[in-house]
Amino acid sequence: MKKVRKAVIPVAGLGTRFLPATKAIPKEMLTIIDRPTIQYIVEEVVASGIEEVILITSDGKSAIEKHFDYDYELDNVLKQKNKQELLAELNHISNLIDVVSVRQKKPLGLGHAVKMARKVVGDEPFLVLLGDDLVRSETPCCRQMLDLYEQVGESIVAIQRVPMEQTRNYGIIEGEATGHERTYKISRMVEKPAPGVSDSNMAIIGRYLLMPEIFEILENTTPGHGGEIQLTDALQALSNRRGMYAYEFQGRRYDAGDKLGYLKAIVDVAMSHPTLGEAFKQHLKDVCPCGPSPKKISC
Repeated sequence: MKKVRKAVIPVAGLGTRFLPATKAIPKEMLTIIDRPTIQYIVEEVVASGIEEVILITSDGKSAIEKHFDYDYELDNVLKQKNKQELLAELNHISNLIDVVSVRQKKPLGLGHAVKMARKVVGDEPFLVLLGDDLVRSETPCCRQMLDLYEQVGESIVAIQRVPMEQTRNYGIIEGEATGHERTYKISRMVEKPAPGVSDSNMAIIGRYLLMPEIFEILENTTPGHGGEIQLTDALQALSNRRGMYAYEFQGRRYDAGDKLGYLKAIVDVAMSHPTLGEAFKQHLKDVCPCGPSPKKISC
C-alpha cells in the first residue's frame, strides 16, 4: 500500500458568490481574522503529514502562489524595523510545505481540475481538498482519512449529514456501515439529487483521498452540463471498479465560499483565537439583543 504524500487543491474558480470582493482578489485569499482561507487549508494538509501541495490555478490567482513564497523585500523591511513576530510568521508560511502550481487554462469543472494534476501526482494515491471548505477539528480531517486509509487501503470521501431539503446542493452517497467506526462502503453516488431520488442525507464535502486510477477514468469521462467534467461521475466509476468508502468525519465544516458559511467560520476561529478570543466572546455577549447575559453565548 503506497503512502499518501501529495495533496491537490483546486483554486481556479472565479468566486462569483463573493463578487464584487473577488473581482481583483482570489476568493481563497479572503481572510479569516489575519490569515487567508487557503492558509487554513494548507495548514490542515501539513498537520496531516503531507509532503507536497499541488495548486490547480488559473489566470489572476498569482496572489495565492505569492502568499506561500519567500518575499525578500518584505523580509528585509521587517528586519530593519525589528518586527520579529511578523518575521517568524512569514518564515513559517514560506516554509510550510513544497508548493507546485499547475495551470487550468479553461474552467471545465472539478473533474478536469483534478485531472490537470496527473503528471505531478504520478502513480500514487493522493488527497484532494477544496479551497473554500474549512474544517475545524481536534484531529485534522485529512489525518482522520489517512488513518482510515491505512486500514481499508481504498479511496475515501469525507461526508457529513445534512437536512434532506439541502441534499439537492451536494453529491450524496448511499452505502452500508462497515466494521470501522463512522465508515460506509459506498454503493451509489448521486450528484445534487432531485427530491425523491435518494433517501440518503450523507453529503460529500471537499475532502477526498483517491487512488491514481481516477486519472484514467477522468480522461474518459464525458463532459456533462455546461461542458464540465464532473468529479462525482468519475468517483462512481472508480467505486464500481475497486470499491470506495465514505467517512463521517469528526469536526465542524464551513463552506467559506458562501457568505453565511464564511461569517460562521470567522466567528468560530475568532472565539478560539489566542489573543482575541476572550474579547470577541465578550463583544458577542454585549451585542446580543436579548441582553448582556453570558448565558446567551455558548462557548
